[in-house]
Amino acid sequence: MRAVPVHLAALAIGAIWGAVWMIVVGLLLTLISGLVAVPQGGPGGLAGIVAAFAVLYLPRLQSGLSGFAAIVAIVIAAVLIFSGLQPFALSLSNGAGYQIIALLVLAGMVAISLQSCLRGFAPIYTRRYQMEVLLIRVMKGLAFVIFTIVVILPFYVMVMTSLKRQQTLLANPLDFSINLSQGPSLLFRSYIELFTQYHFGTFLMNSAIVSVATVFITLFFAVPGAYAVARLRFPGQALLSRSILLIYMVPAIVLVIPLYAVFSQLGLRNTLTGLMVVYPATTIPVALYMLQGYFRGLPSELEEAGLMDGLSRVGVILKITLPLSLPALASVALYVFMIAWNEFLFAFMFLDDLDLFTLSRGVVSLDSSEVPRQHLMAGAVIATVPVLALFLWFERFLVAGLTAGSVKG
Repeated sequence: MRAVPVHLAALAIGAIWGAVWMIVVGLLLTLISGLVAVPQGGPGGLAGIVAAFAVLYLPRLQSGLSGFAAIVAIVIAAVLIFSGLQPFALSLSNGAGYQIIALLVLAGMVAISLQSCLRGFAPIYTRRYQMEVLLIRVMKGLAFVIFTIVVILPFYVMVMTSLKRQQTLLANPLDFSINLSQGPSLLFRSYIELFTQYHFGTFLMNSAIVSVATVFITLFFAVPGAYAVARLRFPGQALLSRSILLIYMVPAIVLVIPLYAVFSQLGLRNTLTGLMVVYPATTIPVALYMLQGYFRGLPSELEEAGLMDGLSRVGVILKITLPLSLPALASVALYVFMIAWNEFLFAFMFLDDLDLFTLSRGVVSLDSSEVPRQHLMAGAVIATVPVLALFLWFERFLVAGLTAGSVKG
């Protein structure tokens, strides 16, 4: 296979990582410290080129703690030289502590990026396949950085805004730094006022009741339904199995008006019971779809042995199928809980009483000129954190449950 030069590509990679991390760290410096930093991509790119040259021609720098420290020192020195001792267009005496930390973070991330990309490469020539590997490493790294920023930056702005005071926001809406010298009562004033003045404790309780009830109702109907579709033979089984998700072809906005009229006549509007009827109707189909694939992957011999031992079909489900399906049940429960917790349209249309508002409905009630903006951001944080914590805690079950039924056993 024809050999291709790698040194020019390596230097270009160094320039890319240096410029990218200079921009990212400069943005973070501005958000965290309140300093008006101007990221200089040019000095960052030149520093990256110098560091890439060192990594490429000194193979011992491609791995290990000593190599990492050497690259960090090279990047810091190069950035300071090429920027004229103003790495972020700021004098080093202006917020010196913040700038030193930012330089260390910048150099550390450039070192990690270059070691990850250039590990195992020789300085002059390499095979075409290895060049493609190098390109893939760079693209994966850049994609990871971009998507991380896209996900984390809005949440960071939301959290920081919720911790600000009204006077500070009016003075500089783009200052997302936090004054930690103020006491906890002032720092978390928005959250305290949400629970003491804006009924957010009630909203949380209502959302928890509706979401947990939706999970139990959905599983109560979805487990036997999915088991029947996966294991039993009856007319129309194939059609039912393929058409379970057809309900998602009907937009919720089309259903909400007829349901509003029917629920008004039945006395279910402006009640949590009405939501406990509507939410399972929208979550049961997807729960059926997820569970039937998992049930098909379970060994049918275990269930047949249970039937031969005298268990009824219900006993087989309770004593054999369900214990083996805990990952799928956990993933379905988490998915259903997230849908019910974040649902807004039906809650907005059906609920009028403030004491019955769910959290999503309550957050929207804060979108008013009479409510400070930091309270709205605090409400959004309160609505996001519980389901985020649950998702991170049960994420392994979610992945297992979604993938286990994708392959026939």
